[in-house]
Order: sequence, then C-alpha cells, then structure tokens
Amino acid sequence: MDVRRARERYQGGDPAAGIETWHAFSFGPHYDPDNLRFGAVIACNEEHLAPGAGFDEHPHSHTEIVTWVVEGELTHRDSTGEETVIRPGDVQRLSAASGVRHVERNAGDRPLTFLQMWLAPLEPGGDPSYEVVRGIADSTPYALPEAGAMLHVRRLGAGERTAVPDAAYVYVHVVRGDIRLENEELGPGDAARITDAKDVEVVAASPAVELLLWETRAP
Repeated sequence: MDVRRARERYQGGDPAAGIETWHAFSFGPHYDPDNLRFGAVIACNEEHLAPGAGFDEHPHSHTEIVTWVVEGELTHRDSTGEETVIRPGDVQRLSAASGVRHVERNAGDRPLTFLQMWLAPLEPGGDPSYEVVRGIADSTPYALPEAGAMLHVRRLGAGERTAVPDAAYVYVHVVRGDIRLENEELGPGDAARITDAKDVEVVAASPAVELLLWETRAP
C-alpha cells in the first residue's frame, strides 16, 4: 500500500484566473516517470474554480474521464452536443474515444470543487459518448467497462466499516472526513494505491466520510 498525501500533489492551474489544480499523477512540467499511472488510473485532479472561472474549450482523446463534484455546481458542454450541470452526488462520464472537445465552467455564485479522474481505455478509438448518473446511492458500483474498471462510492458514519475490493489494483481517494486504512490514517485529499488487495478494510474515524474507490485492471 502506497499512501499519497494531499499536500504531496503537484500544483497547477492559474490562480489569477480563479483556477487552482492539484494533480496526483505526473503531468506537464511535473514529469515523474515513476508516477505516470496506477492500474488504469492516469490522473486524479482536484480542481477549484472561483465563480465565473473555468476551462475554455479544449480537446481530449483516448481517455475515459469521470468527474465527481465535491461542492458547488459544474457546467459542462461538449462537442457531442451535451450540456449539463453536475452537482454533488452525480457521476459524470465522458468517453473521449477518437476525439472530443469540451468546456467546463463554474457558472454559479459560489466556489466549485470537483475531482476529475482519467482512466486509460482498453482499446483506442471509437465514438465519443457521455453519461450522467444523478445522485448515485451509497454502495452502488459504477462500471466503466471501456477501461476495465469499477468505481465504488462509499459514505460512512463514524466507526462504520467498508471492505476494499479484492483486486489487482485499488485506488482509494478520501473526498471528505477521516479514515483508518490498515495502519494508516488518511484525511481529505489523501489517497492510497493498493496492489493485490485482499481482506483490506476501511474504518471511518469521523462523521460524514465520503470515499471513492477505483477497482481496476493491471496496466
């Protein structure tokens, strides 16, 4: 198990434009050949957008993009014709496939925080696709067959437990609250990369814990 702390993320974004980004994996000028991916996960970015701030239209290809809003509302528009507002509890998936362009913006009047996770597809190419699952329930897995991955959303009260999936690669991200994972204590923004997980358990060490767990294939 490899624990990565929130404070160890690479900082990016454009603070003058109201954009603050924290990258868990190698990117751009912060190139680290030992931190390119974990299983199918190739990015886990924590994004903070001030009211009115956002990312102008930009391209993606050969990437499965899953977005989770922590607070605020995210307005999304893409070249497939989709235009939606994503709120806390919603799962948004954009399969970039052979190529897609999109815009992401905080059109609201309060700060926006969201996680954007990129996964490598099993096969390149194909047609772009888009999906939103509104208000996904606790313990409801979200399958991402294009990447050979499964997302598990868990919400726990203090003292409650949840099993980590037995899998070759499991990426655990703490959205809010504090947890105990094996002998480690993790807080908001912390993550753990677990290889060959078996009989691993999470214990909530505070009220209102929210976790995202990616169960993925080997790279």
